[in-house]
Amino acid sequence: MSFRIVGFTVGILLCILGIAQIIPALIDVNVNDGNANAFFSCAVVCMFFGGILMLANQNYRRKVTIREAFVLTNVAWVTLSVFGAFPLMFADTNLHFADAFFESVSGITTTGSTVLVGLDDLSHGVLLWRSIMQWIGGIAVIAFAIVLLPFLRVGGMQLFRTESSDQSEKIVPKSAQIVMALVLIYCFLTLVCAALYALFGMSIFDAINHAMTTVPTGGYSTYDASFGHFESPYLQLTAMFFMILGGLPFVLYAALVFKGRFNFFKDEQFRWIMGMYAGFISILSLWLWLHSEYSLAESAILVGFNVVSVITTTGYATADYALWGPFVVIMFFFLTYLGACAGSTSGGIKTVRIIVVARSVGVYIRQLLYPNGVFVLKYQGAPMKPEVVMNIFVFFGFYVLANAFLTLALALTGLDFITSISGAATALANVGPGLGDTIGPAGNFSSLSDTAKYLLSLGMLLGRLELLTVVVLLTPDFWRG
Repeated sequence: MSFRIVGFTVGILLCILGIAQIIPALIDVNVNDGNANAFFSCAVVCMFFGGILMLANQNYRRKVTIREAFVLTNVAWVTLSVFGAFPLMFADTNLHFADAFFESVSGITTTGSTVLVGLDDLSHGVLLWRSIMQWIGGIAVIAFAIVLLPFLRVGGMQLFRTESSDQSEKIVPKSAQIVMALVLIYCFLTLVCAALYALFGMSIFDAINHAMTTVPTGGYSTYDASFGHFESPYLQLTAMFFMILGGLPFVLYAALVFKGRFNFFKDEQFRWIMGMYAGFISILSLWLWLHSEYSLAESAILVGFNVVSVITTTGYATADYALWGPFVVIMFFFLTYLGACAGSTSGGIKTVRIIVVARSVGVYIRQLLYPNGVFVLKYQGAPMKPEVVMNIFVFFGFYVLANAFLTLALALTGLDFITSISGAATALANVGPGLGDTIGPAGNFSSLSDTAKYLLSLGMLLGRLELLTVVVLLTPDFWRG
């Protein structure tokens, strides 16, 4: 295994991150917020190390093996998280490394959990840097999900190999062109989202920041009250629309733009996720309407926004839904795990895996009823290979184990059961807010111990890297080749 491709690629990513750090530096210079030097210094350091890695590894062989791809994926996410934390440490936020690393990991993984208090009064540069990290993280997530995961055959994502890896079915000829096409679509959605936010009353700064955290389903806001700061139903409906778009498979957009194929209603993930939105919003809206003073329309908007935010793993909040009663709390806890579609910016288990598991249960029940019958498990009308189904069930098994171990580890730090289990769930699913008074929609993660923050940071990375991408590095066979 050669590490030269790993070093060269990480060097490129660090240079991109360093260039991105110049943007908040210029903003702080313009508004005289006082953090420009911190951002400029971190940008220089970031590009310096990135440049060294590129120069030292420039003569690499271009074909990447599966083992190198596993190492590259893990090293890239951790390195970006570390270097993304430095501007937060050296700015006037008074964060030590554990807090800054947690905030950076949450940004890069598009989770949206935060340890920062007093967002309303933070410098423009710090607020913009948080949004930029989530926006960059969203691009990385799409590239990882569409190009790398099918190649790595993790968690059953080889289902999408024909859409991202096979020459006969490629939307555009090469992986680099696929990524570039998706980046252009991603940028277009961000610009349109920002324009609509500004049209419906946000300041230009708030519109840019929230667009950069809505499309990547990240959830960072410029206010402690999150999206609840904006009471306009038009802004909330706009955010719902773009959160839903961010949670859809980006290959559908590419097929529409480059091939003129409107395949949305033909896609099973699209149909299932839209059905889940409609079902959960209807049930919870009726519940809130019957058990509160809200009108049906107000209940629908409140519930709709927060349900979409949690399912897409964005993490915005317009209300503390933990106050709506035990039934709602339990529903939102289970919604935390779902996630939207594979090939999108969202985290969680993903709709495609839920489809396969649900159909597998159906096939198993029919086999019990008709022992001599032959039942074929299909996805998108095509029979599924047994190894793909097995990969998905293995992923579910690891997901349950990871959630259990992370919950126990958090409990060992002194956290109560609700905080521990919801913290583990929101970290692994990359959602953002948990449940309870401490890390619920109305709280944040600042009061947790450093140990708990490192554990949650690990959980966020595990969830974003689809668990098995990390676990495979821990096996001796991987390093023996």
